[in-house]
Amino acid sequence: MNLTHAPLRATTGAFILNSGLTKLSADQETAQQLHGFAATAYPAFGALEPATFTKALAIGEIALGTALLTPKVPSAIAGTALAGFGLGLMGLYARVPGLRQPGSIKPTQDGTAIAKDVWLVGAGATLGLQGFFNGAKRAGRKAAGKVSDAVDNVAAAADNAQSTLLHRT
Repeated sequence: MNLTHAPLRATTGAFILNSGLTKLSADQETAQQLHGFAATAYPAFGALEPATFTKALAIGEIALGTALLTPKVPSAIAGTALAGFGLGLMGLYARVPGLRQPGSIKPTQDGTAIAKDVWLVGAGATLGLQGFFNGAKRAGRKAAGKVSDAVDNVAAAADNAQSTLLHRT
């Protein structure tokens, strides 16, 4: 993990982990509200029991929060997961009636709580892209080093061959 990613990963990871841990102990009413909200935007969730949906959501948030807080998890992976999670929330914002002003992407008062989660998409994209490009740069340097070593080995072999030929003649 790049040290400059630590503040972003720590803050988003702690927030999401806490959200997941809180949902683990959600009561039936909270589970029904969460499930109803999600099923409005994503009808496939309607087939799940509210408690099952809420527990699965909690486990997903705990896993994501833990991944963000774990330095061994590459930023490209943690960031991509965070961006995906944020896009899922943006899907709620786009599909649930009453969260946007009519004919606009601007949030209503009720929609602000979800619209503000757009920062998760930006944070995830930043971590994911920086992690990917940093990894690609490291891989490129490693490959360039191997090519350089190979060139040095070929040059040394050519010098040895030339030296051997000169000694034979």
